[in-house]
Amino acid sequence: MQTSKTDILVIGAGPAGTVAAAVANKAGKKARIIEKTRFPRFVIGESLIPRVMDHLADAGMLEAVNRMNFQKKFGARFIKNDKVCEFDFSDRFTDGWAWTWQCPRADFDMELVKEAERQGVQVQFETTVTAVDMSGPVKKTTVQYADGSTEIIESDFIIDASGYARVLPTMLGTVRTAKLPPRKAMFVHCKDEKRPAGREGWMISFVVHRVDIWIWVIPFSNGNCSLGVVGNPDFFKDFEGSNEEVIRAILEQDPNYRDRFRGTEFLWEPKVLEAYSASTSEMYGNGYAIVGNSVEFLDPVFSSGVMFATESGNLAAKLAVRELNGEKVDWKKEYEDYIQKAVETFKTYVASWYDGALQDVFFADEQNPKIKQQLSSILAGYVWDMKNPWVRNHSKLVYTVSDMIRRNENAKPASPGTKEM
Repeated sequence: MQTSKTDILVIGAGPAGTVAAAVANKAGKKARIIEKTRFPRFVIGESLIPRVMDHLADAGMLEAVNRMNFQKKFGARFIKNDKVCEFDFSDRFTDGWAWTWQCPRADFDMELVKEAERQGVQVQFETTVTAVDMSGPVKKTTVQYADGSTEIIESDFIIDASGYARVLPTMLGTVRTAKLPPRKAMFVHCKDEKRPAGREGWMISFVVHRVDIWIWVIPFSNGNCSLGVVGNPDFFKDFEGSNEEVIRAILEQDPNYRDRFRGTEFLWEPKVLEAYSASTSEMYGNGYAIVGNSVEFLDPVFSSGVMFATESGNLAAKLAVRELNGEKVDWKKEYEDYIQKAVETFKTYVASWYDGALQDVFFADEQNPKIKQQLSSILAGYVWDMKNPWVRNHSKLVYTVSDMIRRNENAKPASPGTKEM
């Protein structure tokens, strides 16, 4: 069996993997990506958030992505009945990028792969990991190629960016049951021929269909749009017919977008993703790190998926380079605790979105400009800023403010036990 050598082996060619490999390569380490599928391939997570721009800059990929002319994203709109709450990323609490992109992920991911290759990273598609020997200082990964041939890749470090496949967590037995309730997403790309001009036309929208069901509308620069319905799986049981018929029926119930998308051409049969939240009990180990959706995938609301992918990929690569250069790295503090702090913050806002508490804050009759700035920073992905009270006190503040709003509007408390917070 053929054997080859690289400094850092990256499993998975999504944003986490390409950013990790590019960052390691820039630091002088030989990085190699192996990917089970063939790109371009479809995946959700089509709306980025500004924090991603920091990672693309670190990886030297910003210029390449900018050449793709994707739809620029400067904020987000949330709609509930006749109420609209808009966030402008330029009006935020934390310093950082004020814009990013909305893009078909097949095109975005492919461009990151091409840029990684231009920078000198070797990328191999249709390459499946069949075994991993983690016992020695040199990690030995056995792979099988599309033609059936096999190879052992020796590396000093492995970064697992395999996403839902969770290659290392599966082999190491560290896949963990998700703590978030199971949810279902049904989504499609369609023609957007009735798109209004200006801000309303390009802005991503999150539409509350009912408290635990929402619709996403993500316009692309190519004239198409991504539509999705997300929430409690039981909701979808009330509809009969094909996936296309279900989405069309749900859109027909929405007064905000029914006219825009009535009769629009769907570009393919709508896809379904169900019970998608998952995680791993071990984020790192001797000579390896788990990054991206391999670590944890939360929920498509707030578009945090790509941000966590690139944040973890960027950071893990930098720490791996330091370790390979002989430095002592505290992976618990510098990686796991750092990433989990932000994951827990977003978990709070995902949970409070679905139980209605965050919706109370977004759609309050009287909007507090300072609170909106602080929440805008979170929606932009700057969730490590402990000066922001909505980061520092995330587990309490959203429910405290929600209860105040509900009392002012003569409504019941947000959730049992809230008064104890």
